[in-house]
Amino acid sequence: MELTALLVSRDRPSLRVLAALLDVLQIEHQTCHSSADAVELLVRRHHSGLIIDFDLPGAGQVARMAQMVTPQRKPVVYAMVSAFTPVGGAFQSGVNFVLYKPMIYEQVARSLHAGQRLMRPNPRHSHRHPLEALVHLQFGTTTLPAIMLDLSEQGLALQAPEPLPAVHHVPLHFLLPGTSHLVEGTGKVIWADDDGRAGMFFSRLTPASRHHLKNWLAKRGSKTKDAVRVLLPPQKSRRSVTTSH
Repeated sequence: MELTALLVSRDRPSLRVLAALLDVLQIEHQTCHSSADAVELLVRRHHSGLIIDFDLPGAGQVARMAQMVTPQRKPVVYAMVSAFTPVGGAFQSGVNFVLYKPMIYEQVARSLHAGQRLMRPNPRHSHRHPLEALVHLQFGTTTLPAIMLDLSEQGLALQAPEPLPAVHHVPLHFLLPGTSHLVEGTGKVIWADDDGRAGMFFSRLTPASRHHLKNWLAKRGSKTKDAVRVLLPPQKSRRSVTTSH
């Protein structure tokens, strides 16, 4: 199976060097210019490598999201940094290699070649896991992306790149996995932990959302007992969420 890389940057000189080297290494590559688009692409398809410009707003969140996908789909992560980039934040986000700007062809070539050895594609895991979908949570003016881990008619379990704020009712929306149907409404956080995992009860869904969700679950043969399991926290997750006014 061919290796693929996702480049997240607006720095044209750096992108030219990276594209040329990836072509030499026979690694297919795709470029996006915003962190929000990168998060969508990470969940939508498998990438063997992820090269993130840490001078781009939201870069750290992209790197943390890359660490949250299933182990079989986790990419090798490169951080592009300049003399003014806080390097500590890059390493805290789970970066494997650092590429320094301005790009020097020979140095970047060595790093890409070293990372290529860690990219182990597995055809059985190349497609998105059925329940590994992106859900967007709205906290005031801030949108926080998270990966949906499980789903029922009553609610969902998720993994966010950071602990959820201490609020109960959160506007949310997501596409049902494998469809173009949008589910939107409000969720109530019933448990959360310090690692970003949480369980949410659907306090309100639009009629169309409820209809599509019910049909989607019926086609998957989901049982009533699954609804309880989805909403229960793991044994180690004991932090409750208090309501803020």
